[in-house]
Amino acid sequence: MSAPLLQIDDLRVRIPSRRGEVKAVDGLSFSVAPGEVVGIVGESGSGKSMLALSMLQLIPKPGRITGGRIALNGRDLIGLSEAEMREVRGNEIGMIFQDPSASLNPVLRIGRQVAETVEAHHRVTPAQSWRRSVEMLQGVRIPDPEARARDYPHQYSGGMRQRVVIAIGMANAPKLLIADEPTTALDVTVQAQIMGLLGRMNKETGTAILLISHNIALVSRFCTRVLVMYAGRIVEAGPTAQVFANPEHPYTRALLNAVPRIDRRVEEGLQTIAGRPPDLASLPAGCAFEPRCPARLRSCAEEQPPAFPVGEGRFARCWLAEHSKHQQGNSRS
Repeated sequence: MSAPLLQIDDLRVRIPSRRGEVKAVDGLSFSVAPGEVVGIVGESGSGKSMLALSMLQLIPKPGRITGGRIALNGRDLIGLSEAEMREVRGNEIGMIFQDPSASLNPVLRIGRQVAETVEAHHRVTPAQSWRRSVEMLQGVRIPDPEARARDYPHQYSGGMRQRVVIAIGMANAPKLLIADEPTTALDVTVQAQIMGLLGRMNKETGTAILLISHNIALVSRFCTRVLVMYAGRIVEAGPTAQVFANPEHPYTRALLNAVPRIDRRVEEGLQTIAGRPPDLASLPAGCAFEPRCPARLRSCAEEQPPAFPVGEGRFARCWLAEHSKHQQGNSRS
């Protein structure tokens, strides 16, 4: 088995606030293998985007990493200088942010913005970086890339701007690409095109992809493994098909039940998750999902559950997982 490309161990991110210290990421651990496609799902405020910013050392101040390890190819990124991190960003780790309009400079031509990413990490002439820019635009299926490279962002549609952001993220063939809601506000046809493009690049370049998304269906089709986040922690993880077919954590089941389904009767309506996400500055002593959980046990309010193995390569951070495991053992005996 090959060594992981990315290894995160017990990562903790704290943000001081008037309400107290916000635990934006709270003891999070996982790994990504070379070329692997991993999905991260969860409600807004669960810590998904803060995790991505942590990996790039771009946490907005006064937020800070207070513990843990983020290793890329065995090199710990925590503690690197800003100059050293600039070499990592865009070169070893690429990033696709949620809003392409906010990511692109409105007064620079598209080709120049892609070329800048290349020039930041390689000694190339302006002509060489421009050629690479046109190649990348062609690679993300921008029609007539030589001419369109001279356009400004406002002359592109939303889907085309997202393709440009992907071109920028992949311009230096990074080992890892973080895609934070890459299909937000795009129609389903363009979503399929964007995800097909990412899948093709994953296969052709071997770049590992960490896909952060609210879209459960998208993650189920695209990712081989999924991490379910709640209140800054991973509450369930495993192969995507297994987790979504047989979720062990009540929160995972609630997320899946909230997905609109074409076979659901109209009178049933949309299912929602009762209650509201917890205040990360005042987390309960037990499981953070306990106040909203329809299947909670007494122990759920008293102590945080550890990660219980629930199959090969799977775990669920839930006392119910241990309870059902004991029941299965008793039934076999």
